[in-house]
Amino acid sequence: MFIDGPVHPPLTRADDDPARAPVRWAAIICGMFFLAIGFAGFFPGMTQNFNTIEMGYGSEAMVLGLFQVSFLHNIVHLLFGAVAIAQSRFSNSARRVLRLGGGLSAALWIFGLLVNQDSAANFLPLNTVDTWAYFVLAVVMIGLSFLSSDITPATAKADHRS
Repeated sequence: MFIDGPVHPPLTRADDDPARAPVRWAAIICGMFFLAIGFAGFFPGMTQNFNTIEMGYGSEAMVLGLFQVSFLHNIVHLLFGAVAIAQSRFSNSARRVLRLGGGLSAALWIFGLLVNQDSAANFLPLNTVDTWAYFVLAVVMIGLSFLSSDITPATAKADHRS
């Protein structure tokens, strides 16, 4: 069978939308960050005192020797990372997940300021470094949620399909 003229492969979704809006990239990067932190909490090489990790309160495991973690803490990071990447498909949902994550981080910051670190109420658990890291995450994620939802391709694509 002979075909006259050039043969073009069928268009895919990647061909229709090769670029992503900055707010979508921000959601992807935040999601990858939370996945990396969540996985790091399960690796003994990244987590000091790994043999003392607990489900929640009483865990003395420390990622990079700074951030106190537990199984629950790591699972929350993994779940949020997966949700952020899944929601990065559209600009509106990416913006919403960044604001939700920023709001939750702000709530964890306030929780860390109010709860006694040695009490059973500190169920995640959070230490001082965690508390202030959540403040920074809240500011960064809420700030990133205001990025543009417009796609600005690096090069103009004139008559790509002709």
